[in-house]
Amino acid sequence: MTTQNSAARNGQPERFRVAVAQIDPIVGDIDGNAELVRDALEWARAQGVQALVTPEMVLTGYQAQDLILKPGFLDRCDQALAMLQAETAKDGTPALIVGAPERADGVRYNAAYIFDEGARRAVVRKQYLPNNGVFDEMRLFTPAPPQGPVEIGGVRVGLLVCEDAWWEEPAETLLESGAEMLFVINGSPFARFKHDDERIQNMVARVVETDLPLLYVNLAGAQDDQVFDGGSFCLNPGGALAASAAFFDPARMVVDFVQDGAGWRAEEGDKALQPPHAEMEYRAMVEAVRAYWRKNGAQTALLGLSGGIDSALTAAVAADALGPENLRCVMLPSQFTSDESLEDAADVAARLGVQLDEIKISAPVAAAEAALAPLFAGAAPDVTEENIQSRMRGLLLMALSNKTGALLLSTGNKSEVAVGYATLYGDMCGAYNPLKDLYKTRVFAVCRWRNAHHRPWMNAPSGAVIPERVIDKPPSAELRADQKDEDSLPPYDVLDAILEGMIELDRTTEQLIEDGYEKETVERVAWLLRSSEYKRFQSAPGPKLSPRAFWLERRYPLTNRFKG
Repeated sequence: MTTQNSAARNGQPERFRVAVAQIDPIVGDIDGNAELVRDALEWARAQGVQALVTPEMVLTGYQAQDLILKPGFLDRCDQALAMLQAETAKDGTPALIVGAPERADGVRYNAAYIFDEGARRAVVRKQYLPNNGVFDEMRLFTPAPPQGPVEIGGVRVGLLVCEDAWWEEPAETLLESGAEMLFVINGSPFARFKHDDERIQNMVARVVETDLPLLYVNLAGAQDDQVFDGGSFCLNPGGALAASAAFFDPARMVVDFVQDGAGWRAEEGDKALQPPHAEMEYRAMVEAVRAYWRKNGAQTALLGLSGGIDSALTAAVAADALGPENLRCVMLPSQFTSDESLEDAADVAARLGVQLDEIKISAPVAAAEAALAPLFAGAAPDVTEENIQSRMRGLLLMALSNKTGALLLSTGNKSEVAVGYATLYGDMCGAYNPLKDLYKTRVFAVCRWRNAHHRPWMNAPSGAVIPERVIDKPPSAELRADQKDEDSLPPYDVLDAILEGMIELDRTTEQLIEDGYEKETVERVAWLLRSSEYKRFQSAPGPKLSPRAFWLERRYPLTNRFKG
């Protein structure tokens, strides 16, 4: 590979041209992921670049979790790395930076390999291993000692692996060792506000501290509960944005660095606009469903459409992700289902263009109650009978899922999941739950955004696909006469504020009471949150949308008497 240093000696500005591949890998598909990298390398060769940068752990997919512990898995990675290394021997091929695990000295590292001219030039290992939130890297890898820059195309590049860029010391060490610019490879999942409040701010801090340009490369796509929102970008000294790639989509970008005597700077390039937060939340849910189905070999989905806002939003997400022709909705009315709900479910299905079937549950519920009557003798009706209805719906939907192969979507929002306002083995049945990390108050906001906007990545029709009547009517489970959610729960604006304080901010009941919330309400919400842990333990996975989602980011014991 040749460099541009001769141009600098002739008095022209020295240039360093770098390609970025924002890739969507599949965890465990090592050969397929290697092919994605190889294809990007072919493209980069045609761009006349000196280097191609790919994201963190792109070869294995991220996060590979305990697959990293399997020697056979790592053997396959080594084979794929050898293939990619050989690819760089072809004439005109740029240096390749590829994220993958490394075995050395009897331990494992989260690493970045640098291949050039058919040789392995260097391996940079991750120093700071995140062990919080969705990350558990201390279980899998060994933290590396400080490392210096790597020469690529005659330029001393300081390479950082994700978390290393969130701390001052690694970048400072690279600067002191002679780095001329910083490259950061990332597997950074989406959360609301994360890009501007955390990523950009931290990377600007590294740029200001070092006075070096910084190139940030992120994964795209989704893996189980984590959505990788792309948004790769380049910052110039001082922190100004020079270029940025699309959010959520796989993307490719070329960045031209120029040295004019004052150091390296990136030339201005295309800058993708960051979508508003409601759009990013909706897009994250769509991409999570789309990826979960595609990467697991499924095509069709199924859900119970009740006429309420949660199932309507779930249907819109699924139709946009998979196409209306691949979504089947079922209305399962009982004696307590209102005519309005029947009409609203039909209206939602018609607006989305999805199939709607109806299965009346009154007869099977009556049969279950009759079978139980001898054992229930003398006991007054209570929530048990309500839950029989919900579980009958779950039974019928799961039977339809088994028969047709369509994966079932559950529809509970984060507020309900938090306080257990859902029936285990009933409306909690499902392979995936798009709304699992979306508070009820956010459900309303996201519905209104979807009604007002349509994007090329949506497969369902444009327009108000969720009727205003569905958004405006008081939420109800309709499991007894004249039932409303607020009969059992505080108003959702109050409930969500208390839950956010407890879940995302770790505020105590005492602190929330001091904030002005009623003591009885706070203590009841705290009890509901604590006593519903066993339900969440058995709930369907869903995409991370908030700073702290249930499952990996909030792990509490099922048996727990701590009340703070």
